[in-house]
Amino acid sequence: MHCVSTRGGARVPLVEAIALGMAPDGGLYVPEVIPRHVTLSPGSLVDVARALLGPFFAGETLAPALDAICAGAFTFDAPVVALEGEDLLLELFHGPTAAFKDFGARFLAECLARDGATSERTILVATSGDTGAAVAAAFADRPGFRVVVLYPDGRVSGRQAHQLGAFGPSVRAFAVAGSFDDCQRLAKQAFADEALRGHVALRSANSISLGRLLPQMAYYAKASLDRPGVGFVVPTGNLGNAVACVLTRAMGLPIGKIVLATNANRVLVDWVRGGPYTPQASVGTLANAMDVGAPSNAERLGYLFPDPASLARAVSADSVDDETIRRTITRTFRATGHALCPHTACGVEVLRRLRAHGERGPFIVAATAHAAKFETIVEPLIGAAVAAPAPLAALLARPSHMEHIPARYEALEAILRTR
Repeated sequence: MHCVSTRGGARVPLVEAIALGMAPDGGLYVPEVIPRHVTLSPGSLVDVARALLGPFFAGETLAPALDAICAGAFTFDAPVVALEGEDLLLELFHGPTAAFKDFGARFLAECLARDGATSERTILVATSGDTGAAVAAAFADRPGFRVVVLYPDGRVSGRQAHQLGAFGPSVRAFAVAGSFDDCQRLAKQAFADEALRGHVALRSANSISLGRLLPQMAYYAKASLDRPGVGFVVPTGNLGNAVACVLTRAMGLPIGKIVLATNANRVLVDWVRGGPYTPQASVGTLANAMDVGAPSNAERLGYLFPDPASLARAVSADSVDDETIRRTITRTFRATGHALCPHTACGVEVLRRLRAHGERGPFIVAATAHAAKFETIVEPLIGAAVAAPAPLAALLARPSHMEHIPARYEALEAILRTR
């Protein structure tokens, strides 16, 4: 399948789009055609992923390897568990870094490891918390790759920061003196720098990469096949996970309403409710991975739904402030025993509001990260310790190292040009 730029200036095969990440015209790649009414049956996550992604990879050089790619990426499950009444949680935190980003990062690594490149590739990723560790875990110690991670200094949790620097010499973690939006801006400048790209084989591992976004469709597909007609509440910041859910429904999967949940950064909410898309400086919140004031995948969402009416029909959105996040974490633990991370708490609160306004039928909240990654927030609220899952505990036991850089492009460029 070919992919086109959201800005109309490029058309390339899917495998090339995955390798490039961002289009040369500055746009994001989207499938030229969305396969409609794909026949799928309930099955394992690997089986669903193979069948769902098959039409995208048809005719591509990686098509013969798709089964192996899916088997290598989806080595852990995404179980749906009861929350309360008809409310359910889709637990996406059973991977090696305890966050949903593990699914897409591992799939991308499996793809790029088979793309035939012979020179070293530099995986550049900006992270607001969880993406960097997932990408580092997926690529660390793979021959032919090095990873450069940019994260906002002081704006990720202590355990998130520790993870980022715990993967050894093939991964360098940089604390940027600024916000996530600054990190994302630096990364985009690097990908748009033709002189740099002539010197360094850059690859993107942010959600601007279709290699990250497409595999995230698999867990929405599986959950909806097991529960036809279910609605989803998706906590989201950079909108990659949200677009994955939207694309899954567009393929004909039995998904009902899609509701997006975010924190006090309201750019997405105001846009979906009919206002202009107006990026703003992000503000720091308890749900730090969603501290995004200029979500990259807004460009994809706007491409799919170019007028306000169609966007409003496709999704709705709501925001949750820090004090409400705290109350939701406390209330949910007392009522159900579930310890929620701050991002998942945003989703649970948005679903609570839907119920209060009379919404009926089953809904699934995407539980995006394990609460143990935010123990300094969660544990005082619930009055109990949150045990770290074994993979996270193993990472936290490793030594960790990070470096500081200013939010200036010349600082990043010097790093990328150094082998």
